[in-house]
Amino acid sequence: MIKTIGIVAALLASTTSALLMSATARAGTIASGVLLVGSDQTYPPYDYIDGDNKPAGFDVEFMTAIAKAAGLTAKFLDTRFENLIIGVGGDKFDVIASTLYVKPARAQQIDFIPYMKTGVSIAVSANAKRKPVSPEDLCGLKVSSIKSAAWTANLQEVSQTTCTTKGLGQIDVREFPTSPEATQAVLSGGVDAQMEDSAVLKQAATATNGKIVISSTSTLYPVIVGLGFKKGNADVKKTVTDAFEKIKANGEYDALLAKYNVSGATDGEFKQAVSGTN
Repeated sequence: MIKTIGIVAALLASTTSALLMSATARAGTIASGVLLVGSDQTYPPYDYIDGDNKPAGFDVEFMTAIAKAAGLTAKFLDTRFENLIIGVGGDKFDVIASTLYVKPARAQQIDFIPYMKTGVSIAVSANAKRKPVSPEDLCGLKVSSIKSAAWTANLQEVSQTTCTTKGLGQIDVREFPTSPEATQAVLSGGVDAQMEDSAVLKQAATATNGKIVISSTSTLYPVIVGLGFKKGNADVKKTVTDAFEKIKANGEYDALLAKYNVSGATDGEFKQAVSGTN
């Protein structure tokens, strides 16, 4: 009897192992059993290194849950924002999870899975004389931003169509490798304002003890945020899609949205973002 139980246990273990190996093989990930995630870990509260020198934030918690649901282990590769699309295209990692806004130009380079909706704000030094509320208020000012940000094109359009035509001076966008460096430029007086994701700016205002303040009064340029995949990498995308459905069903996803005070994206909003009609 004991021998029979042992044989059955061995068969079950073998079957389970085979199923896990099969699932991993179907995942199509670069490293077997591992989901390599590219993220710029200088971007709290979405992506950052915590006091224990470990990746933390919304994207980290989200992708850890996704990987677990897929039977994989998440590994995060700190990559500057401007290099993320190049990195996933060059097989440096399997997926981008770094608050990457969905834009038509980006959708031509990578495939997306939408997972969050957010927007941007404007911040200035607490003692600044000008407190811009809207992008049009930035005419004639120097504005810092993380490099390759989606809103740079919006600012350039406002600069050309509004600022220049009204003789108010162009918006001088100064790009920096990381968001903290863009914030530091405001603190040092090198620029007049910073445009950044609303949650990131709120975190920066807290971290600087109110030395910078958010001057805009509403969320600007509402956007859809997506996970990014190499074009044609259907296996990894399907693996993540299936895992995403699992954490939606078990409540993990909704709990995470509530924790970080962000919202999910609808299919309609995603289609508008990809087409550029939003």
